[in-house]
Amino acid sequence: MKSFSESYKAAGVDITAGYTAVEMMKTHVARTMTKGAIGGLGGFGGLFELDMTGITKPVLVSGTDGVGTKLKIAFLMDKHDTVGIDCVAMCVNDVITCGAKPLVFLDYIACGKNIPEKIASIVAGVAEGCVQSGAALVGGETAEMPGFYPIEEYDLAGFTVGVVDKDKIIDNTTMQAGDAIIALPSSGVHSNGFSLVRKIFDIENADIKKYYDELGATLGETLLTPTKIYVKPVLALLDEVKVSAISHITGGGFYENIPRALPDGFVAKIKRSDVKVLPIFDLMQKTGNIPERDMFNTFNMGVGMICVVHAADADKAVKILKAHGEDAYVLGTVEKGDEKGVELW
Repeated sequence: MKSFSESYKAAGVDITAGYTAVEMMKTHVARTMTKGAIGGLGGFGGLFELDMTGITKPVLVSGTDGVGTKLKIAFLMDKHDTVGIDCVAMCVNDVITCGAKPLVFLDYIACGKNIPEKIASIVAGVAEGCVQSGAALVGGETAEMPGFYPIEEYDLAGFTVGVVDKDKIIDNTTMQAGDAIIALPSSGVHSNGFSLVRKIFDIENADIKKYYDELGATLGETLLTPTKIYVKPVLALLDEVKVSAISHITGGGFYENIPRALPDGFVAKIKRSDVKVLPIFDLMQKTGNIPERDMFNTFNMGVGMICVVHAADADKAVKILKAHGEDAYVLGTVEKGDEKGVELW
């Protein structure tokens, strides 16, 4: 007998819709299966067999995050197949800063009403993010919560676990004065600062399908551009170059995130003119009349990740990253200072 509860359905939860959604997402999940993934969807836990070849002292590195109020843009655009990439990116980009290779990913979707086609579309994005990062989507959860979330809305969060050899964990104690800061460009706003973005554009009342020449797209399309995933290019860099620090530029922008990767007594020195700022940030600053300091303290401003390498390795690092699809460039240097921070001049 198939599982079904008329009483539960009358309360707003249709469990059969959940089964339909699972069936629809299976082809997407199958794309993410890596060598270590065991079993399929439907179990109570996701299984993964660790391959420790070449790793003498394995350290597990975990990360969790969500998409935040960027989801409001997805609701307004009625486009749900890219926010899953954001969800994966925000997690795997964090663990790669330790030098860890993501192994598995799990997602959590909470919604007001389980519409199978919409849930499958969300998971399609999650699967794409997993493919881009090399992580297996080994499980997840969809919770239908009527009365808690509006029928047309949902929340999305995720969790990843990666592994790194203890002797290869990124160690910023090897940093030296004069080391080069390498910028990995962002794809746009990524998934941070959207409360301010929404305020700047009065997004709920704006014409988000308005085309902007400077963006080469509509406002909604630009804001929904998924977060770039840096895992594979950075892993390639780590194979060939000594990297003393990596920072994922998320909420808090340059001023909060770059110092997180620096040891005490070091300062990141960056020329404002050397930052390749994307047009969306210029538009936001102008539209909202936002002070430049606040822009660099909230958004990535076109730089999604930075890696610090010895000055002698800077050209090689840029070449490796370019070979793996990143238009990397030297952003600045780290120097000795009274306290760690960022000098943007």
